[in-house]
Amino acid sequence: MVRGERIMTTAGLAAREVGVRDGKIVAIEPLGSGLVGERSIDLAEDETLLPGLVDTHVHINEPGRTDWEGFATATRAAAAGGVTTVLDMPLNSIPATVNVPALEYKRLFAQDQSFIDVGFWGGAIPGNKKHLRSLHDDGVFGFKCFLLHSGVDEFPHLEADELEEDLAELKTFDSLMIVHAEDSRAIDRAPQPEGDVYDTFLRSRPRGAENLAIAEVIERARWTGAKAHILHLSSSDALPMIASAKEDGLDLTVETCPHYLTLLSEEIPNGATAFKCCPPVREVGNRELLWEGLIDGTIDFIVSDHSPSTLDLKDLDNGDFGVAWGGVSSLQLGLALIWTEARRRGVELEQVVKWMSTKPAQRAGLRSKGKLALGYDADLAIFAPDEGFVVDAGKLHHKNPITPYQNKALSGRVRRTFLRGAEVDFEKPAGRLIRRGEA
Repeated sequence: MVRGERIMTTAGLAAREVGVRDGKIVAIEPLGSGLVGERSIDLAEDETLLPGLVDTHVHINEPGRTDWEGFATATRAAAAGGVTTVLDMPLNSIPATVNVPALEYKRLFAQDQSFIDVGFWGGAIPGNKKHLRSLHDDGVFGFKCFLLHSGVDEFPHLEADELEEDLAELKTFDSLMIVHAEDSRAIDRAPQPEGDVYDTFLRSRPRGAENLAIAEVIERARWTGAKAHILHLSSSDALPMIASAKEDGLDLTVETCPHYLTLLSEEIPNGATAFKCCPPVREVGNRELLWEGLIDGTIDFIVSDHSPSTLDLKDLDNGDFGVAWGGVSSLQLGLALIWTEARRRGVELEQVVKWMSTKPAQRAGLRSKGKLALGYDADLAIFAPDEGFVVDAGKLHHKNPITPYQNKALSGRVRRTFLRGAEVDFEKPAGRLIRRGEA
């Protein structure tokens, strides 16, 4: 039983007592009701009880690139940041999760190492259409594709007609296509990104490439009637056509990430390849419009796109943006990053929880996750919203100690995390592997 003055219920913050039995929330009563449990936790005056966060965009990279990250390190980092459920991307592991044997192989590595619950996306690549239904039946939450080179050769991208063909296939069993939307032709015609000047790299990934690809996804989804989701939106230019598509009734959702909501291209030093990601961090005006898109509902939720690599792949010695791996490590820091920026804008913690827990859980079909409500998994985070700290990459649980947020002062610390009512101890993995329809 947990009791306190600040419990994040579905009706907002309230003084409540929360009862947990067999990993589920079985009672939510007014504070003072006298619920009794075998174990009781009283929140401190500065603590808030939140539902565990749900991050549906994480690259764990095991097996195959476990020196980049792995299930043990990634899920520890997630738990330390209040995240209790992650969905793992079908790349950059080897083999990529593009058929059932690859999925089962990945589960072998994950099953005894995960400190939180882990589910999996399947991959949609040229030639694997015949495997999509079997992956769906084996429990993946949907399928990821790229519309340009993915960065790894074992996960080739789809052309627009192939995307449409796969969307039509997914429509037959009501699955979801999630898309890295940048147009390969626009990228090919853009300036080359070589060198240590961030503005040169930024010009190599223009907004137009994103806008073209998003328009393509919208129209192909319109023609097929399939469900689609735009990954890691960075171009605010695309917001009007996304809003228009939603008004037309398309089953379309959109995510963005902490780095697009907190960082600014104008402040990125030359050679600072820790900031490199694709699509890139853009200008201050773009960032402000993304926040407007979140607040008005055009953007549905926020996820990490945790995409780590080894230090040498970030080319730290030379700082060459054309050579460095593109990805930001932020799985442990997402809640503090967004809360720090949100409170400055007058956005309430309740809204942050919707963006980072409730809505991603809903889109992925995680029916027992994302809310502090009766019958839901007792996945909980005790959060101190006013406690400040300074980011130290060496103290994060991520395998490789690099982050663009190094030395950044943040507000909000997760003090304890619970998975189905049991506190995560960071020593004994107790997470489950979850499947679509069972979680």
